[in-house]
Amino acid sequence: MNRLTKDFFLAILTALLFSAFIYLEHIGITNKLLNTLFGLGAIALLLYIPKRALLITGFFIGILWFYWIGYSFEYQGVGYMQPIVTFGFGILYLIFFAPLAFSNNALVRAALLFGLSFIEPLGWNWMKIELPFINSYFGVYKYQFAIILLALSLPYLIKEKKYRFLPLLLLIFALNYGYPKQSQAPLKIKLVETQIPQEVKWRRSSIYPTVAMIFDEIAKAKQEGYDIIVFPESVFPLFLNKFPKLLQELSRASQGIAIIAGALMHENDHNYNVTYIFNDGEYSVAKKMILVPFGEYIPLPKFAQKFINDTFFQGGSDFVTAKEPTDFTIKGVKFRNAICYEATCQELYEGDVKYMIASSNNGWFVPSIEPTLQKLLLEYYGRKNGVTIYHAANMSATAVIK
Repeated sequence: MNRLTKDFFLAILTALLFSAFIYLEHIGITNKLLNTLFGLGAIALLLYIPKRALLITGFFIGILWFYWIGYSFEYQGVGYMQPIVTFGFGILYLIFFAPLAFSNNALVRAALLFGLSFIEPLGWNWMKIELPFINSYFGVYKYQFAIILLALSLPYLIKEKKYRFLPLLLLIFALNYGYPKQSQAPLKIKLVETQIPQEVKWRRSSIYPTVAMIFDEIAKAKQEGYDIIVFPESVFPLFLNKFPKLLQELSRASQGIAIIAGALMHENDHNYNVTYIFNDGEYSVAKKMILVPFGEYIPLPKFAQKFINDTFFQGGSDFVTAKEPTDFTIKGVKFRNAICYEATCQELYEGDVKYMIASSNNGWFVPSIEPTLQKLLLEYYGRKNGVTIYHAANMSATAVIK
């Protein structure tokens, strides 16, 4: 085996080990031992493989984690962009991991890798380097990740073979000794899972059947004695504030049950991705605070934003945000509102948060690993912050995340 072939093999192996926990979870396998061994193997390889292999590794990690992002372009009328976007994410993460190739010193690489765990390229935060340990014997706090890096890199300094692996004993201090306590809200909450394909969801002909389905679900939930019913993101495929009669009917239906439903809102010449909260005959609106890069805003200088928005998104990436998270109270219990991507952002967990109601529309990205990666990220943030997440989604499973 020549050096190039060996480097390519090591790169593929590293990328596969680093991504294995996602794909195992996707097929229904959650195994702490496997996740622990694969995670340690991936990090160790990142610290020791040749420089050229690191660049190849970064490329394939980008593909394995985010190949699905290009899927959404099909619904923007620019489906030809899918392979270009996929390749682009490979290049992005080749560049992201490239600093590790500046040195062969495992300690230097460990320091660089720890630094990279704080960086979000182009505002995209779904690459959490410590995430492979979310369902393992190790914890995912930064100090635990630092210990793992230290334990795996210190052998580089030890020349005596019989002592070389002593630093691995440090891994004891990275074990998961527990997260903040999570508890169920003292209310009966129904999470509605919808299966409305993205290509069908926004058709005018879909509006009436969708609205009828929503009212049917509300009626059933009332009969079953639920306190709250939660629908997915943009379950109403329309600017709901432009339909006053529908708002009145939903307000009337909220007598006896709180209704949480996603929709769009047009106000003062701006578009918002929002959650409507109907309760006791009244309603309020929770606007999204953190937008999806390239999906709802363009994370580039202003001179480039309009061109890209008009060329590739048909003017669709022009949503406006709230300035702070929205909390609402139902029957004395406070909830934090989160819409899809922002439920995987630390900012939504700041302050007094015990329960979160999150809604998603994963129809943009199915079939793919996206819903699985989202679930793992929700577990990551929920456990670290002691927050129980009630997640309702379209085209993927609903769940109480603990």
